[in-house]
Order: sequence, then structure tokens, then C-alpha cells
Amino acid sequence: MRNFVSMISNELKSATRVAHQQLEKTVVRRLKGIRSEADYAAFLNYFYAYFRAVERAIAEYITPEVLPDYTERRNSDYLKRDIESLGGTTETLPTAIAPSVDSTAAALGALYVLEGSIMGGPYIVQLLQKQGITAGFSFFSGYGAETGRMWSAFTEALDVQASGTGDRESVLRAAQETFERFGDVFTRDSIATDIV
Repeated sequence: MRNFVSMISNELKSATRVAHQQLEKTVVRRLKGIRSEADYAAFLNYFYAYFRAVERAIAEYITPEVLPDYTERRNSDYLKRDIESLGGTTETLPTAIAPSVDSTAAALGALYVLEGSIMGGPYIVQLLQKQGITAGFSFFSGYGAETGRMWSAFTEALDVQASGTGDRESVLRAAQETFERFGDVFTRDSIATDIV
């Protein structure tokens, strides 16, 4: 079974490589422009707006039966706390449009992107610390020593849920769309007023 898990993960990684790289370039460019805690809080608003939108889209599909440790995973609440700890607010957010999610397989495809971005969090923390930022890292600190276990648990759940051809296609489509729409959040000029 572990070989099949790896195959799904590798297939996702390969199928979304270009979209992932484009998003990464956009995020890194924004990160390099951060000069203060206020800049960092504004940057986190992009993540918060998008993660919250995706979490709402997948909520009905990611149940304890699908992913038993879902409530233990990093989510947009961590981002909100980080923003507030930096003196920022979530009252005005960038426009974020979630991917189309109509099944458990699609929800897991979207969650693959969110979990993957958390996995890269320690690199973001290092970059920010080099720029003098010292707070607001509860989200990007990820799972610490539990990172490998949490990723493995996620890919195992993904494998169980995406065993059929149609499911695999839904996972791949949703992951691709999730990367693309995440990038869109950073490139849109419109800001939505959203009191939370």
C-alpha cells in the first residue's frame, strides 16, 4: 500500500509542478518585500483569506472518517492569531475564490495544497527571520517533529479516498485549481471588506 501512496503523491507533485512553481515565485517575491511586522501581517492576510475560503469549501467532505486528525492540523485560525499578534486585522481581506469542490476526492486534492504549503512553512520562517521579523509564526511553524507523521497520515487518507479513476481525476483537478486560485489571490487588486 505504501508504494501506491507514494505513487499518488508523486502523480500530484508532477501534475501540479508548473502551478506550484508559479505560486512559489509569487509568494517568494511578496516575502522579499516584507520590511516590517505590518508588512508581514498584510502578507498573512492573503493566506488567511484563501485558506479560510478553501476550508469552507471542503468542510462538508473532510470528516473524521476521512481524516481522523483533521482538527489537529494547522488552519486559518492560526493565521488569524498570527495577524492579530502582529497588530494586524482581518477586517479587510483580499478577494479569495476557492476551487470547485464537489466530492471527498476533490476536497482532498485541495487539502493537498494547503498541507503542502504548511510543510514549506519553516523555510518561510527562516526567510522572515533574516529580514528581522521575530513574531507571528504559529502557522508557518507547522508540525515540528510531527511533520513527517502528519504528512504520512494525510497521504494515507488520500490513497484510501482516491482509489478509483474518477476519484484520482478529481484529486488532480482540484489540486491544480487550488494552486492556480491561490496565486490569483496575490495578483488581484480588489479587496473585500469582510468583518470576522
